[in-house]
Amino acid sequence: MPTTHTHGGSARIAPRGRRGRLLVAAGLAAAVLLAAFFIEVPSLGTLRAWADDAGAWFVVVFWLLYVAITQLPVPRTILTVAAGVLFGVAEGIVVVLTATTASAVVSLVLVRRVLGGWLSSRLKHPLARAIDERLRTRGWLAVGSLRMIAGVPFALMNYVAALTSVRVVPFAVATFVGSAPGSIVTVVLGDALGGRPDPLAIGLTVVIALVGFAGLALDGLLPVRNQGLTRDEREGSLGSDQA
Repeated sequence: MPTTHTHGGSARIAPRGRRGRLLVAAGLAAAVLLAAFFIEVPSLGTLRAWADDAGAWFVVVFWLLYVAITQLPVPRTILTVAAGVLFGVAEGIVVVLTATTASAVVSLVLVRRVLGGWLSSRLKHPLARAIDERLRTRGWLAVGSLRMIAGVPFALMNYVAALTSVRVVPFAVATFVGSAPGSIVTVVLGDALGGRPDPLAIGLTVVIALVGFAGLALDGLLPVRNQGLTRDEREGSLGSDQA
């Protein structure tokens, strides 16, 4: 266990512990980048073959595969489309939304365990603190709005959110609700099949993105409460909000 030093009544991790954590974080980042580069999302044909082999258990296999693959910064569209093709509309939507939410929470917790506490002690710039406080008190609105914008990378957003004080439960709920419109459109219309996007799907995607931008604008206009938190309370929020 790394030794700690106290200063002003608060415990701090010794330099050796900080270096070890940074090395672990760097190793994980390198592993994620390598995996994203070398691992390909299974094609629809491959998934069909797996479905034939796995039988009734394939829905569980697919769900776990969805959660695992989306930990990496790779497009998840093919998996979402495949869910609609393989399981139908109703079951496909349930599979995609639950797997998407679970994947986001897993990413948030893992990244936060490695880097969250270390980074929170370095949020000293007033702008960084203001953004972190906004996400801590009303992160659900920003997260839900960003989930509606198709161009925002799913995995990268999870990584960034993990380095803020956004609470786990609001993050999960906002991910589920914010991801629902786009996921439903993709599952129902299969807009990526054959490389021929459906015009209706494109139109709905644009409308959903506009709603997301409107949510971000609203979040920027609303005041942030609880501005009087002490620095120690802000620094400890990452660990206490994981429950």
